[in-house]
Amino acid sequence: MPEAPVPPPAPPADTGAAPEPVLVLGAGPVGQTAALLLARWGVPVTIVDARPERAAAGSKAIVQQRDVLDVWDTLGAGAVAEEGLTWDTARTFYRDRELFSVRLRDRGASPLPPFVNLSQSRTERILDERIAAAGLRVRWSHEVTAIDQDASGVRVRCATPTGDVELRGSYAVACLGPHGRVAREAVGADFGGASFDDRFLICDIRADLPGWERERRFYFDPRWNPGRQILIHPCPDSVFRIDWQVPPDFDLEREEAEGGLDRRIRQIIGDRPYEIVWHSLYRFHTRVADPMGAGRVLLAGDCAHLVAPFGARGLNSGVHDAENAAWKLAFALKGWADPRLVDTYAAERLAAARDNAEITGATMRFLVPRTPEEHAHRSSVLESAASDPRAASRVDSGRLFEAFYYTDSALTTPCAGRPFPGRPPRGEPPVPCPGVLVPDVPLSLAERPETTRLRTLAREGVTVLATSARGAQAARAAARRATPAPVSALVLADADPTGALAAALDARPGEVWLLRPDAHIAAVCDEDDTAAVTAAVHTCLGGGAPAAARAPQPGEEQDGGVLPASG
Repeated sequence: MPEAPVPPPAPPADTGAAPEPVLVLGAGPVGQTAALLLARWGVPVTIVDARPERAAAGSKAIVQQRDVLDVWDTLGAGAVAEEGLTWDTARTFYRDRELFSVRLRDRGASPLPPFVNLSQSRTERILDERIAAAGLRVRWSHEVTAIDQDASGVRVRCATPTGDVELRGSYAVACLGPHGRVAREAVGADFGGASFDDRFLICDIRADLPGWERERRFYFDPRWNPGRQILIHPCPDSVFRIDWQVPPDFDLEREEAEGGLDRRIRQIIGDRPYEIVWHSLYRFHTRVADPMGAGRVLLAGDCAHLVAPFGARGLNSGVHDAENAAWKLAFALKGWADPRLVDTYAAERLAAARDNAEITGATMRFLVPRTPEEHAHRSSVLESAASDPRAASRVDSGRLFEAFYYTDSALTTPCAGRPFPGRPPRGEPPVPCPGVLVPDVPLSLAERPETTRLRTLAREGVTVLATSARGAQAARAAARRATPAPVSALVLADADPTGALAAALDARPGEVWLLRPDAHIAAVCDEDDTAAVTAAVHTCLGGGAPAAARAPQPGEEQDGGVLPASG
């Protein structure tokens, strides 16, 4: 993979910058991402964590999806993709027969792989390096014990080894994990859902398993775990993570003492030498906090939602929580959008969390059927798929993470000519339309050689893509009537001479595509309808009273104009 580009400079400072920092509560990957994104926007940040230091134990969340690697790459953390083990095929078996495999496609031309596997501890260390480079630090041993807010800010009380301290901030982003009750209580959130009786034994082993290095393997009812499932993921350094579904009364200590764990491993890998790197026992839950924010306190990551890991929808969704929160806080604090934009965080990410819960809940009901009817359905589907490949689409071994489609969001302007056709088949990217994350492509910009990808540019403000120079100029002017935020405009044929983006979008003459600061498509308009462009920008920034437009600041014309292609 090419070397990660140097992160572009933060958007120009504005006199409306927050005098108080945003408090990021929790320094796991979601909190780290939120802090880095806020800092990139020029927003002051304070990070706290209850732990005395960074712990490095086990794989934990290992599967990082392309759209999340994309966020981290923009922050200069491309090492996650570079060090992670790339895989692009997901295989599903029933007993000893392969039912189907899914190869993961990209509608654009991203340089990033569809998925990599890298231990959460290593991902955290990479993000820590970026935090240090950004001039931030984590206040360790700060356990959040109370959160209060008023109309002007947030007060967070922390217990520390030297006594209680109180921190004041403009907003708080709570990334406190599943035990973050203090944050959920602060916003009055219910954390309802379901727990599953069966447990899952997770074991990281180092072994040589030829042919298994670039694919995820999922087994229903294998001879190594009859009546239940096994999931195998490759990781760097010849490490493989194996997840066994085990009964509710499974005793790991007894299993180890009686040699059962060794037998389990050898049933899969045979008589090869191996080393146990880490193991643990988990019980999985499906829970969603409602609301996911209130006033000046936003919930993110496991503090806001818990899902089973089949489909890798936990950490990946949490990173998108962080991005959604960061750009909205930045735009509100800088005066680039109405402060009510922040309120849309809870609505958009609650919809995403519920979608993940619905998908993973259906998977768990298929993996761990609870009623005779569910058992019969599962058996019928698996037996049918074993003899008829056409039945494979009904087998649920976990739909892999995909960025949420904000098609029903209040920030999205629908387009009659670009309707959302619904969720695509497994492994397929969605059709680009308002609400969907824009496909990524390489860019070639003469005055911006450091900006090599579309999504990196999109994360600097509001972005307009047009099929003509006239359309780009008119749309940029129309966008600037709605916001003083940085606005960039691209002519597709100039910035993307290969035609990859035009093809990915199926762009039509006279169209203008409007991108939000998180690279989601906000609207598709006619280049001659500049009033519609202004209205769409106004809508995607939360509505309310439009912020007053301003003249470009010194040195800003390059970031806010129609960007030229490189020679």
